[in-house]
Amino acid sequence: MTVGRFTPETTRLDDAARAGWLYYVAGNTQDEIAKKLGVSRQTAQRLVAMAVSERLVKVRIDHPIGRCMDLSGALTAAYDLKFCEVVPSDPGAPGLLTGVAIAAAAELERVLKSDEPKIIALGTGRALKATVDQLPRMACPQHSIVSLLGNMMQDGSATPYNATIAMAERVGAKHYPYPLPVLARDEDELRVLLSQQAVRNTIALGQQADLTLVGIGQMNRTAPLVVDGFVPENEIDSLVAAGAAGEITSWVYDQDGHIIDCAFNARVASVPLPKAVERRVIAVAVGEAKVTAFTAALRGRLVNGLITNEATAELLLAER
Repeated sequence: MTVGRFTPETTRLDDAARAGWLYYVAGNTQDEIAKKLGVSRQTAQRLVAMAVSERLVKVRIDHPIGRCMDLSGALTAAYDLKFCEVVPSDPGAPGLLTGVAIAAAAELERVLKSDEPKIIALGTGRALKATVDQLPRMACPQHSIVSLLGNMMQDGSATPYNATIAMAERVGAKHYPYPLPVLARDEDELRVLLSQQAVRNTIALGQQADLTLVGIGQMNRTAPLVVDGFVPENEIDSLVAAGAAGEITSWVYDQDGHIIDCAFNARVASVPLPKAVERRVIAVAVGEAKVTAFTAALRGRLVNGLITNEATAELLLAER
């Protein structure tokens, strides 16, 4: 039973928000929260945990960290970037995604707060999925969220790191999933797939995006394309031998950031990469394994913004 616009779900979120405020802002213990809300201690504990898991509580560090700012400035100058944010690294886990995910979510949130309709285009991958998980719940029906590549394997199963639908549900925006496999079987099939009106519409929206966020994929046997089952190891070996340095939304490029003319790219069904000189295209990635791919993308102007951590930023500058 519901009363007016309130549902059991909104009531739970209200209680969680109240519990989160009492704990993190007012400094109450969980026993005190239980008494004030008239619930058991276990329920109070669950509500505080829900406040965190549902992103009702945000933790921000207001003090700018000098080293991060220095690295951001150096990268901006080195690669003529339109946007660059470097977050602290965990010395024990230099590949941790949480920090960059929070920073990328903050940039998304800034765009989503616009009253003017915006188009946000997303790639896929672990970094972008982590970013969406950091977004607060919002009501943004004026915006459109567009996927830049297919959300299906060739056997029809869903890819595990598609962020578009999850983001649209989280912020209440219209969304345009890309109803194709990541790779077509051959060029003839690709031609038929791309002829669909829904696909052409999604491609057009993706190329007009006000903000595009993408991940960066390395080109070796640990590549997301291999790990996630899109490409067998022998094919990735062939791509590397042909000069492949990285991939963005499955488009494979060389060390100068040029899309390679090869049989693999001839089967890629993804939206063509936008011209970063005309649009805001931000890469979200961390890790030593991605440095070569990251550097090539920056060199070729496939992206004009980046969000990464200290450890990766230092390696990018060393490559320069």
